[in-house]
Amino acid sequence: MKISEIVDIGVSGLLAQRARMAATASNLANAQTTRTPEGGPYRRRDPVFTTQSVGGPFADRLSGAMRKVEVSRVALDPRPAVIRFEPGHPDADATGHVALPRVNTVEEVSNMMSASRSYQANLLVLRKAREMARAALNIGG
Repeated sequence: MKISEIVDIGVSGLLAQRARMAATASNLANAQTTRTPEGGPYRRRDPVFTTQSVGGPFADRLSGAMRKVEVSRVALDPRPAVIRFEPGHPDADATGHVALPRVNTVEEVSNMMSASRSYQANLLVLRKAREMARAALNIGG
């Protein structure tokens, strides 16, 4: 496997986790948003990851283990909004009920921590690939 393929895997992980962190930040920022341009309350976003072959003859033999990740799409939460009785809310209906986003702050913070740790792990892969490249250059000299 080439060093560039290792770097490609690490970079794909960084990009995927960055998208995950951005979606989580959006979810947290809109946890109380009851009105969106699409109509209704904000719907939680969740990136969907898929894998992609790295390429090369060595990777073909280890295709189950050596794969890049990419964000194929961002899925909207299919669950219905949380209905809460708040008659003083500006978006309350005639009965005083408000549709609120189904965003769980604890779940979102947990997702953010997991994405952050995955991001750090991918940075470590890139650092180790750089160290391997430097060591390979020093073999002959």
